[in-house]
Amino acid sequence: MFDQDWLIPLKTAWQSLAQLSLERILWALLIAVAGLLSARLVDKFVTKLLYGWTQLTETKLDDLIIEQLHRPIRRSVVLIGFYVAILVSGLPENVASFLAHLLQTLFVLICLFAAMPLASIVFRWMSRHETRFEAVQPASLPLFSIGSKVALVGAAVYLGMLAWEINVAAWVASAGIMGLAVGFAARDTLANLFAGVSILADAPYKIGDYIVLNPGNQRGMVTQIGLRSTRILTRDDIEITIPNAAIANSTLVNESGGPAIHQRVRLRVSVAYGSDVDQVRDLLLAVAEEEPLVRPEPAPRVRFRQFGDSGLIFELLCWIAEAELRGRAIDALHTRAYKILGDAGIEIPFPQQDINIRQAP
Repeated sequence: MFDQDWLIPLKTAWQSLAQLSLERILWALLIAVAGLLSARLVDKFVTKLLYGWTQLTETKLDDLIIEQLHRPIRRSVVLIGFYVAILVSGLPENVASFLAHLLQTLFVLICLFAAMPLASIVFRWMSRHETRFEAVQPASLPLFSIGSKVALVGAAVYLGMLAWEINVAAWVASAGIMGLAVGFAARDTLANLFAGVSILADAPYKIGDYIVLNPGNQRGMVTQIGLRSTRILTRDDIEITIPNAAIANSTLVNESGGPAIHQRVRLRVSVAYGSDVDQVRDLLLAVAEEEPLVRPEPAPRVRFRQFGDSGLIFELLCWIAEAELRGRAIDALHTRAYKILGDAGIEIPFPQQDINIRQAP
């Protein structure tokens, strides 16, 4: 015979609902409708009043905050109306408790989805005012943004568990054991994560900088800094993704670092013995002064470095506007130096050896 025991809870709930007072149901419906109307009133008048106050301030931060809180406030008023309606409706205790927990969970989710973009807006605003908020810089902005999202999600999970009266201590203990297992299984990922936090906090480079990694001699412009990896764009328009742990364990040269963005380039030139040293110096200075990519300040200079095996070694030192121009500037300087020295009749030697063969007696 067909077992109908599973219908007993439904029959009990239906009987309880059938015994509800019509007056209580009408009051609950009235309160729910009042909640909807109140939400519209808050939407029109309260937020309009707050917008009026924000016009009195010079900053745009309060305008962004009010705009972000516009919908969450309206939805929260609706949930409050439904919550009060459930309390006065006279529903069975188990049904009313379930609906109350559900509304509390929805309220936590509304707060979460409102707080996450709100935190990003606040941190972005703080990063634009570096003199007032030294800790929040454009380079460390991803760290604060991701950290705030993790904290908000953790708080939302905790409040959601409290709403459903779940034993949080037992779940925390289980999470600790699971965390140890995940830590051993994903140690490489965690190494990249902690290295990413260190990079964002220490800020050895920022987006737009030209960096060189050794070993590997990989050079490119930083396009993205994440918690797990860093992306650089090479001069060949090839994007390379480098794990942050590899960057933390390598020697990094930041060509865009320092107090200014301009960069010095060096051009080593060898001329034959017997050349006029003063003439070579003047010609190399002319090479730098006639090149448009070279900055006039600081002024270029020439150094007589050493007596080489095949010639005299000179070095031209000059400055370019930014690291991105390094390759073009070196090419132009080499081309111009070769032409101007050749026109002046100054020989550029190349290594050569004389071999004397002695005949055996």
